[in-house]
Amino acid sequence: MRRGLLEVRRSLPPDVVAATGEALARRALELDELARYLAAPPAERTGPAPTVAGYVSIGGEPATGPLLERLRAAGVRVLLPVLLPDNDLEWALYEGPERLVPAGWGLREPAGERLGPEAVTGADVVLLPGLAVDRRGLRLGRGGGSYDRVLARLERAGARTSLVVLLYDDEVLQEVPAEPHDRRVHAARGWLHARTALGGRRGPGGAS
Repeated sequence: MRRGLLEVRRSLPPDVVAATGEALARRALELDELARYLAAPPAERTGPAPTVAGYVSIGGEPATGPLLERLRAAGVRVLLPVLLPDNDLEWALYEGPERLVPAGWGLREPAGERLGPEAVTGADVVLLPGLAVDRRGLRLGRGGGSYDRVLARLERAGARTSLVVLLYDDEVLQEVPAEPHDRRVHAARGWLHARTALGGRRGPGGAS
């Protein structure tokens, strides 16, 4: 299933990927945890700004650049992952696209101070990459286990964090294969998806 989903993503034209990123940016800013803060004029906002743990998209993933920039411009504290040698993730502040540096596996990572793996437990929203999610709330990743560790860390900390998988519309499936280390995305927190503008094409493994 992973191979089929990746092939579909590789076939997406760049303009479709870019348009999807703009659509996801608009929808993500409507999340309750962010909308309540952003609804008030900047001078009237009280309390700390919300924290969002995001990621820098690569290849055919739904583009996250517009969302990261909109969050930062709105005063939201944005954390981005840094891949460790054992495939775990630590975090650093997003300070703009000019402060992203190339890393292994084609990734781009923030150049600033490393805040450690536990920094994610303070996030109000965690944006998760994935290839698909099913109606049970199970997320299909690339198989490296990095975000399964993040989800396990949030669970151990008792963090009340909204977990949101960013997808194309045809990647919400009836069922994805589950592995012992997989962690469920809570059904009440769910996913955001945007249309690929390819005529509702179905992804491998189930209906959109």
